[in-house]
Amino acid sequence: MYTVAVERSFVAQHFLFGGDWGPENLLHSHPYRVEVQLQGETLDSHGYLVDIVDIDYHLDELVAYFRDRSLNELAEFNGLNPSIEHFSRIFLKLLRQRLSAPNLQALRVKIWETDIAWAAYQEKLQ
Repeated sequence: MYTVAVERSFVAQHFLFGGDWGPENLLHSHPYRVEVQLQGETLDSHGYLVDIVDIDYHLDELVAYFRDRSLNELAEFNGLNPSIEHFSRIFLKLLRQRLSAPNLQALRVKIWETDIAWAAYQEKLQ
């Protein structure tokens, strides 16, 4: 199976609720890094799984949407703790809505909150 991956970095804010997590309960920033991985077994007539230019365009759109914002204030996180687990699923869903690639069979989004902590969400598309 082929895999194409692209990543971006950005800063966004959040605070956690529903538990006592000390400083995490207060609004703070994280230097997020998101990696999207696209998978499929066949390539198109150009030898691409998905055109990286297309991935870049949609990834840049999503990063711009989240950059310098408080995740807690976004409709996608309404009623949810803005954990990196939820964030990776939400990011994947938004990216999936934008991509149009017939050879794509799976999509995975991995988001780092720090240099040592990340979460990922994956979906099979076919």
